[in-house]
Amino acid sequence: MHQYDTGPEAVIRHPYMSKHRLAISLVFLMNGFVTGSWAPRIPELKDRLSLDEGALGLLILGFGLGSLVLMPIAGGLIARLGSARVVKTTAVLLSPMLLALSLAPNIWSAAIGIFFLGGFIGSMDVAMNANVVEVEKSMRRAIISSCHGYWSLGGLIGAGTGGVLMDRVGVLLHAITVTTVCLLILMIAWRLIIADKPQPTTAREKLRLPATLLPWLIGVMALFSTIPEGAVLDWAALYLRGELGASIELSGFGFAAFSAAMAMMRFAGDQLRDMFGARNTLCFCCLTAFGGLATAGLAPDAMLAILGFAIAGVGISNMAPIAFSAAGNLPGLRPGIGLAVVTTMGYSGMLVAPALIGFIVEYSGFAVVFTCIPLLFIVVLVLSHNANYADYRGDDCNRANAQPV
Repeated sequence: MHQYDTGPEAVIRHPYMSKHRLAISLVFLMNGFVTGSWAPRIPELKDRLSLDEGALGLLILGFGLGSLVLMPIAGGLIARLGSARVVKTTAVLLSPMLLALSLAPNIWSAAIGIFFLGGFIGSMDVAMNANVVEVEKSMRRAIISSCHGYWSLGGLIGAGTGGVLMDRVGVLLHAITVTTVCLLILMIAWRLIIADKPQPTTAREKLRLPATLLPWLIGVMALFSTIPEGAVLDWAALYLRGELGASIELSGFGFAAFSAAMAMMRFAGDQLRDMFGARNTLCFCCLTAFGGLATAGLAPDAMLAILGFAIAGVGISNMAPIAFSAAGNLPGLRPGIGLAVVTTMGYSGMLVAPALIGFIVEYSGFAVVFTCIPLLFIVVLVLSHNANYADYRGDDCNRANAQPV
């Protein structure tokens, strides 16, 4: 067991499940469900608005821009109002966004809708990560990895059912169904979301980006954890198909294996972190992800590459959640501000990496990319001491005892 689980200063942990944990898990599930439901609607939007690939690409870019613009704003609102109010507000605003996109009559209204869809998903993401840090403190146990597991599960449900529903009941009824499911989830979770109210002096302070280096270093950890995730998401199928000769059917198993392994390990990640500590868990994840992606990049055939992607999913699964948890527990920094910095840097990796990799691949090929990307994990290992802030030894003991590099 980890050192802070025993001894005279041992933390008394709350039961595994609480009403606050149930609520925030449902919130993560809802956010993932909307995100997953959006993916199968992209081809429909392209056909309905008669877009070419270039115009569609610009629209999808608006999704990422919306996230990057509204996520820092959400961090400031969390610092002023508390994460619970921002979670609820952004969740209500997000619920009808797919329905609004279904009714968009032209490319301009669709562009606005996609911008706010990405923005509300991203700002809700910051708020729910801040709120889960509060639940972790109240329960004295790690739960953020399993919450991200619920997000992955919601994404799988949304993506898996979206195409079937649109085919059987139509695009509009699919959007109504998604909106209804979101509102039902919110009805269950609404009163159970843990309330966190900032101090009056905190609410009056002028909001600004943190001047200390620590949140930016943890942001680098998150960034270098999500760039490989974005690479697998966007390029694994093309790599398997184009360079390893996989069939169309088999090429889809690269990301599927990666996602399944990631979702399962996120549900186990909290127990690992409680047993071995955040830093040790992060180091294990880095080494596992390094081996998995290197295997995929050096694989002589598609089956070994798919196995490598699955191993990489095991490793990458808990890296970003640990960084987010650490960001919400930094001394002298309000959780919303730290999380806004780290989540924005982290998710920008998934938005920027695909375009950059696409440029590099023209000159090197996918095998070289997937072989070299694991080098980013070396930087995460060097900064891994900062993960100590994600550990729980008492109300504020974890902050006092953590020694960042």
